[in-house]
Amino acid sequence: MRVYVFVALVALVATFLLMPLVRHLAIQAGAVGQIRARDIHTVPTPRMGGVGMFLGFAVALCFAQSIPWIRSVFPRSDNQAWVILAGAAMICALGVCDDIWDLDWMLKMSGQILIAVFVSWKGVQIVSLPWGNTLITASPSLSMAVTAFLIVASINAVNFVDGLDGLASGIVAIGGLAFAIYSYILSRSQPNFTSMATLLDVALVGVCIGFLLYNWNPAKLFMGDSGSMFLGYLVTCASVVLTGRFDPSTMHSGAAMPAFMPILLPILVLFIPLLDMCMAIIRRVSHGQSPMHPDRLHLHHRMIRIGHTIRGAVLIMWAWAFLIAFASIMTLFFPTGSVVAVICVAVPILSAVTLAPHYRQRLKEIRQENAARQTSRKD
Repeated sequence: MRVYVFVALVALVATFLLMPLVRHLAIQAGAVGQIRARDIHTVPTPRMGGVGMFLGFAVALCFAQSIPWIRSVFPRSDNQAWVILAGAAMICALGVCDDIWDLDWMLKMSGQILIAVFVSWKGVQIVSLPWGNTLITASPSLSMAVTAFLIVASINAVNFVDGLDGLASGIVAIGGLAFAIYSYILSRSQPNFTSMATLLDVALVGVCIGFLLYNWNPAKLFMGDSGSMFLGYLVTCASVVLTGRFDPSTMHSGAAMPAFMPILLPILVLFIPLLDMCMAIIRRVSHGQSPMHPDRLHLHHRMIRIGHTIRGAVLIMWAWAFLIAFASIMTLFFPTGSVVAVICVAVPILSAVTLAPHYRQRLKEIRQENAARQTSRKD
């Protein structure tokens, strides 16, 4: 565990130290987020923070390779770690192009699909899938298709939710931490296929925290598409590494659910971004618009509209992400009834906090209406 914490610190420090240089490069390249109708920020801010995040991740990965205890996850016969790093470089480069030139959404989506297919073709793919109470080995084409779909969906989910200072990086950090804890515990009994997943997750958490120190409101630097796509890509790669190395013949039926939690956990970890993305696509298509048509109806926009501050909205959405992510892994350690009881207590509390400004505003309006009626009666 101490080694993983150390790797996370390396990623954090490297990312933090690289951000001033990245900010300068973003300004020089013209990657500065101008004020648009749908934006919350009021000051033009450099983006392209994903470059620093990628570099911080690369430093952490290279550093981890030099640690004897963890070197076993970098076998010469398996270049999976470097395939993931290469894919991260490509997805970050695609995001940089969008940060600078605002690429057409179809061109950007095509690039995402090509990169996802390349990574899955090079071996980063889910090779086993659950089917009822049994496990089946998927065909190569199905494995590639499922993996590529998950990568592209995660990339765009994080991209959609990246609308407030610190929101996307915080949600991904929370999810990465939950996944790191889960994969580490699973690695204690199956170290041959989980250590790389834990390494990727702790590096991801370090990168997010290092960037968050510059991105907390008021942000000095935005992650841009180079950062949001990188985070979505890496979250899925970590889960695929854990699942893709799974051998059905080595696990008994009772272990099927824990073994395939990696398929479910990314969905739960990214539940808020995925929910926001699905709602946006349905909303836009129903109005005859492109699924990628920008608007101010995302979940974070709605929270600002009902009266939350930027920091308040971010903290509340972090709390929802924490509840969903950690409740899913709590089922591995505590009775299901206890977990459900905690959820039943936490959900109403978080719901009340989320909707409090709306109800305060409604109460204020009702009082004003009553006062106006009383005044008109006296007149």
